[in-house]
Amino acid sequence: MKRRICIVGTGTAGLHLAYALKKEFDVTVISHRTAEQIRNGRIQSTQVHFGSTIERERRFSMPKWSEHTRIESIHMTIGQQKLFAGMLAEPALSVDQRFYFSHCLEELIERKVPVLFKKINNENLGELIEEFDLVIDCTGKNGPLFPFPIEKDFSPFQTPQRKCIVGYFRGIKPLTPQGINVTILPGEGEMFEIPALTDQGPVTILFIMAIQEKRLDIFKAIRSSDEFTLKIRTVLQSFFPEIASRIVEESFALNDEKGILQTAITPVIRKPYTIIQNKLAVGCGDSVFLNDPITGQGCNLSSYCAEKLYETLIEFKDEPWNSQLGESYWDKTKPLVKQVTEWTNAMTMPMPEHVIDQILQGSGEQAKADRIAGWFADPSTAYQDIFQGSKIQ
Repeated sequence: MKRRICIVGTGTAGLHLAYALKKEFDVTVISHRTAEQIRNGRIQSTQVHFGSTIERERRFSMPKWSEHTRIESIHMTIGQQKLFAGMLAEPALSVDQRFYFSHCLEELIERKVPVLFKKINNENLGELIEEFDLVIDCTGKNGPLFPFPIEKDFSPFQTPQRKCIVGYFRGIKPLTPQGINVTILPGEGEMFEIPALTDQGPVTILFIMAIQEKRLDIFKAIRSSDEFTLKIRTVLQSFFPEIASRIVEESFALNDEKGILQTAITPVIRKPYTIIQNKLAVGCGDSVFLNDPITGQGCNLSSYCAEKLYETLIEFKDEPWNSQLGESYWDKTKPLVKQVTEWTNAMTMPMPEHVIDQILQGSGEQAKADRIAGWFADPSTAYQDIFQGSKIQ
């Protein structure tokens, strides 16, 4: 008889695990929203699927997406100085999470994976623990469900380091080569311009990360989509004139009125397992590994950790599911969690001089620009260059 696993949450981690585990185990997925509610709801975040994540999606037989908005490069600007466009070794994609999550959820149902639609509270959580051999917490930023211990060495912040302001827009001419446009305004914050796919076609995500109480932090009183659009236009003209120059006036608008988001995240890393009612419970994705989005690693890290949890469960398929399994899973994920977290935490602080120097080097040589672009696709290279003193080759 197959062991029974309950996955709570249908974000990146939960969906990747559902696809990966459904052949070897009896998997049940719990979502607090239906596919229709997800599709018609407000955006919750942004995400970029870099090459390693796209490869996992292929291996797990997940849905394929149009490559019309494929991301081939990382454009880097400091202040008003455009430095370079580094090419990615493998193309990336950004897909509107409402489109991505709802489509995957519907396909899981078509493939006869049991999906329950309900909210989990303390009472029914206890019932889940009793009913299933393992409960996996994939509740994301709203979690965790379980008291996973905080890893203090990786969690130095008690408050958010940025205000996140996001809008999905039509009417912005794309860059050449098509890619993510990163603009760093020292002492103010950052802008990420991301080509993305929605169920209505291609859009441009404008993602501002504002240092609190600085000049980009001016969206506090904005409530309507019209006000948001006007404020974004003002910010582009004042701080990001190159993006403003690519606006197509007759078509510039939000893709939909729910395509806006304002939030702030306090990064926190937790050990991803605990024992509840004498049973192992594990966490995956943002519920345990919550980083600031400044390095764009939320989707990648969630996908990576889902794969490592899948590998661990296969390894322990015929063994007891106890703290030894939990520790093995943590051992597999900890090196990359450390690299991503320390790189991300460093980027929320004033940028170190040696990092600025490395980025400036990219303006003089394409190989160096490509290496820096690769930081986002493979954060272990960012960790090496920033913390281990390796030089860009």
